[in-house]
Amino acid sequence: QVQLVESGGGLVQAGDSVRLSCAASTRTFSTYSMGWFRQAPGKEREFVAAITWTGGNTYYADSVKGRFTTSRDNAKNTVYLQMNSLKPEETAVYFCAASLVKSSGSYYYTIQGGYAYWGQGTQVTVSS
Repeated sequence: QVQLVESGGGLVQAGDSVRLSCAASTRTFSTYSMGWFRQAPGKEREFVAAITWTGGNTYYADSVKGRFTTSRDNAKNTVYLQMNSLKPEETAVYFCAASLVKSSGSYYYTIQGGYAYWGQGTQVTVSS
């Protein structure tokens, strides 16, 4: 069982930057690929970004490419999501998730079914 705890959310203005963190309670963090998803009010949860267990590959939703960056620190059992140039429509609860999938392609890292463990989420509100 892996527990994930997100932090770093809050209320920001459009154009601001925020860095989310996700701390994992497992001794084998380095074996998990990590993903970020978000869910806006009244909408389905959507993929945002992912980073493989080695940190060698990252994947992003088209809507965030060039503005968001995910990284990890295996020594701290933590994954990060740096979000720049935030937009009001990106107001959502942001979730991190852990996956044991080992894939050479991106597909399984971009779907909810590819992840076994989820955090409770952190709210990010972007005001206009």
